[in-house]
Amino acid sequence: MGAFPIVAALILVFSLVYQVNAKLITRYGKNGCDLFQGNWVYDLSYPLYNSADCPFIGKEFNCQNNGRPDNHYLKYRWKPSTCDLPRFNGASFLRRYRRKRIMFVGDSLSLNQWQSLSCLLHKAVPEANYTLGRIGGVSTFRFPAYDLSLMYSRNAFLVDIVKTNIGRGLFLNSISSGNSWKGFDVLIFDTWHWWLHSGRKQPWEFVRYGRKTYKDLNRMVAYEKALITWARWVDANIDPTKTKVFFQGVSPDHMNPSELGDPNANTCRGQTLPLRANYPVGPHPAQVVLERVLRTMSKPVHLLKITTLSQQRKDGHPAGYGYGGRRGTDCTHWCLPGVPDIWNEFLYAALTQN
Repeated sequence: MGAFPIVAALILVFSLVYQVNAKLITRYGKNGCDLFQGNWVYDLSYPLYNSADCPFIGKEFNCQNNGRPDNHYLKYRWKPSTCDLPRFNGASFLRRYRRKRIMFVGDSLSLNQWQSLSCLLHKAVPEANYTLGRIGGVSTFRFPAYDLSLMYSRNAFLVDIVKTNIGRGLFLNSISSGNSWKGFDVLIFDTWHWWLHSGRKQPWEFVRYGRKTYKDLNRMVAYEKALITWARWVDANIDPTKTKVFFQGVSPDHMNPSELGDPNANTCRGQTLPLRANYPVGPHPAQVVLERVLRTMSKPVHLLKITTLSQQRKDGHPAGYGYGGRRGTDCTHWCLPGVPDIWNEFLYAALTQN
């Protein structure tokens, strides 16, 4: 998305509001550091694991195994402006979350982060037994010795898609899968990627909101209504003394040539370096909507504000080294190892510092 003056003004107003909203948690540590303001710095001690360390990386994310020739994109870590982001410590994570259950709920960007966390933990205890399986739409990675389960539930919209006699409907007021989200120690939600799909990629024929049925609806409006439904579900069903709730934030793509900072580029294909730190990426409209909804909630939610920092990483996508090979160009998902490992360093900081 490009920069929009009106949206930029709204972001400024909203940022002043959420700073005083104790329910939306974006700062960590004793001094309330904003981990998400900072820069990417080149660090030869990264990545935190190699593709050879993690035999279960999905083909669509395994850029090195798929023949990507460069590796500079692996060497960047995030450095906050006013504090340090704790380096991910898998052994510490496993000790702290022994006998816990963690679930990612969302689209394939949730899958990206779930696989990253599984790799980070496997790297910490490579000799430990693990199980990896899938039942229905739920995948589970488990360390029996620690009784720790990491689960991923595929749910691209969070709200329901329902088969009816007039076709498949996107029901913006309905969450029937919510019961399967209960009883977890940590929940990490995500939705955005599928909201702009149309044509053959659109998995529904109509939209239902309340008693009204629409052939289609402004996607940003529909996205906000669905988030409101999800927020109400969390407020009504989650006990924050037992479950920590996170929202992944909006993972940006790099399909728009105007956002690549390279006049010769049409896509992310061939990009090997991040955008310069002061490149004006502009606010992402979906992130504005997300933060607006989160601020209305009565239960605390941790927001992983990955959008702006990930916008700088035009070099981090599979491009021609994903599932489709050189015939396809994936500028939406992220290579593993790669950017989602940093998202999990934010998650680690949130789980250990507060």
